[in-house]
Amino acid sequence: MRSIWNGAISFGLVSIPIKLVNATESRSVSFRQIHTRDGGRVRYRKVCELDDQEVPQAEIGKAYEDADGTMIPITDEDLASLPLPTTKTIDIVAFVPASEIDPIQIAGAYYLAANGVPAAKPYTLLREALKRSRKVGLAKFALRGRERLGMLRVVDDVIAMHGLLWPDEVRRPEGVAPDTDVTVRDAELDLADALMDTLGDVDVDSLHDDYRQAVEELIAAKAEGVELEPQPAPAGGGKVIDLMAALESSVRAAREARGDEAAEASAPVTELKPRGKAAPGKKAAPGRKTAKGAATAAAEPAAGKPAAKKAAAGRATAGKAPADRATAKKATVEKAPADRATAKSATAKSATAGKTAGRTAGRTAGRTAASSKAASPKPADGKAGAKKTAARKRAS
Repeated sequence: MRSIWNGAISFGLVSIPIKLVNATESRSVSFRQIHTRDGGRVRYRKVCELDDQEVPQAEIGKAYEDADGTMIPITDEDLASLPLPTTKTIDIVAFVPASEIDPIQIAGAYYLAANGVPAAKPYTLLREALKRSRKVGLAKFALRGRERLGMLRVVDDVIAMHGLLWPDEVRRPEGVAPDTDVTVRDAELDLADALMDTLGDVDVDSLHDDYRQAVEELIAAKAEGVELEPQPAPAGGGKVIDLMAALESSVRAAREARGDEAAEASAPVTELKPRGKAAPGKKAAPGRKTAKGAATAAAEPAAGKPAAKKAAAGRATAGKAPADRATAKKATVEKAPADRATAKSATAKSATAGKTAGRTAGRTAGRTAASSKAASPKPADGKAGAKKTAARKRAS
């Protein structure tokens, strides 16, 4: 990089020879003015108003225009004779925290390079002192015919200097803020914070000038004789009617852009329905039962009889047991077809379970009858006992 100024940094009694280098450069596409009728270039010519003649650069000087229009000539010698101690020196006047510098004062940026080997040691000393103190140096320097204010700070391993505007060159923001009283609610602040968090951080190095790129593509296409299709204009911001709605929409759009909504949509919530029971407030359809329900219904005729009927079944004879089994089986078989006829939508598994439960109930009733017959007393035994009792009474 080519230096634009040579001088020294004055650091107390320490003098550091340096070279001033531009830290920034303009990448804007520049245009020339042409005559639209024939494409000829239009140039500016410096013409004297008195004799209407073009004046070469060597004959052009400086002058100050007074309030009444009078021109007061000022030569380079006049300016060089002024007492300007910072003509070739960057004079550091103080070290202050960086927070005391208003960013609105920052103008151009320059790199300070050590000029020669002897300048390396004091240059490094100043750089490390700025790093450890976490402060910046305020300095005065002269450039392009005027004295300026600068701020020295460390960028990587280089001392950089930012040109600063003088305090009286910064306008006060009077009459710029809204002149009406506005109340901001906490809910609005919360949404604004959520929008800031959703947008997140950005890699500054990834940002670029989209407009300049489009201009360069346009120029390349024109040079090749290709007409580019006009791009649709970006949608402009509409009129803000509801601030809360606008904030919510902005947060939603930012989340969709980051893919948060897609992640939420990929994991739907499935509602679990109860099994074997009807939903609250609803009755089960008639004849519609599960396999377990059908088996229970088939077993209920045998298990649901009163105790008196069970005792009567126990006094039944062994000969009636086959008939009981047949009756129970017949009743079960008759009930199952009725249920199947009533509940056409019952599954095959439910019907099979009902038949099995019926056969089980019949066999259980048969076993109960046989056991009751074996345990019941015989009528003959009762008569013999009565005769013996009568014989004892007559003998006594």
